[in-house]
Amino acid sequence: MADPVFVVFNPASGKGRGARLVAPLLAALKAGGPVEHGLTAAAGDEARLAREAVARGFTTIVAVGGDGTWGGVANGILESGAAARVRLGLVPGGTGCDLAKSLGIPQRDVPACARIVREGATQAIDVGRIEGRYFVNVAGFGFDIAVIEDSRGVRWLGGSLLYLYCAVRQLHRFPGFPVSMAVDGGPERRREMLMLVFANARVFGGGFRIAPEADLADGQLDSVAFANVPLRRRLPIMVKLLRGTHGADPAVAAVQGRSFRLRFDAPPAYETDGEWNRARSAELQVETVPGALRVLVPAAAPTLVPVSAAVGNMPSPAV
Repeated sequence: MADPVFVVFNPASGKGRGARLVAPLLAALKAGGPVEHGLTAAAGDEARLAREAVARGFTTIVAVGGDGTWGGVANGILESGAAARVRLGLVPGGTGCDLAKSLGIPQRDVPACARIVREGATQAIDVGRIEGRYFVNVAGFGFDIAVIEDSRGVRWLGGSLLYLYCAVRQLHRFPGFPVSMAVDGGPERRREMLMLVFANARVFGGGFRIAPEADLADGQLDSVAFANVPLRRRLPIMVKLLRGTHGADPAVAAVQGRSFRLRFDAPPAYETDGEWNRARSAELQVETVPGALRVLVPAAAPTLVPVSAAVGNMPSPAV
């Protein structure tokens, strides 16, 4: 008999798409074995439902929503202390759903997503961590968070178009910010930034190829820093970002590392997997936790890292 599956639905994700997926996904999963589910209603419910499901013995947790939902459920799994035996399945139902693009999970194919949950391969991936919060896709500062804040007030667009529209608006509005950064204990450097992103995966913002060479299982984060250039230079850089060719621009500096120390003038706002946060301090540490999360991917997907090896060497992700 197939292992029971617990599904966490975010009905508000994707402007209601998450709610519309409840019936078809449950029907598709029940064809392969027992299923239970829960619906989120408030911030933090994703992590709580995941922790409760793990405590009840579920070893396959499916998250239905976007990157924020997936990050919340991943936090619950990692906080449970049982990440070595729990697998996370992803079903796109949100606005960006960027992690799915890096993992080869189809965007609008419920039966295919159900097959991945029931028959897919298990791969271990890294996660990032900042202020005790884990992120699976990206963490971002500056222009990134300004776009997310702007998108909250736009009700007539969704998906990649929403992010693109708000990005164009913020090109004219966002003033930039100063920050000092040190990589892996090296010397600190202060710069005026437009945007600073720490990428675990390759895509963010609904389709921007922020880190085209990022590897979810290399034990590192890809830091991509955009200098605070004049308005006339911003749009060409964003066009390059859409194409994934921004790395060659002299205003863009990319570096890989395991740990990044940041110092701002005041506690900044930042995003983790598209979710808004206000830092508790002006000094922050962003770091990677190698091989900490097991995810379900298409059976034919290339192996990122052998799961047995990753789990066997996995550090405890509990904070």
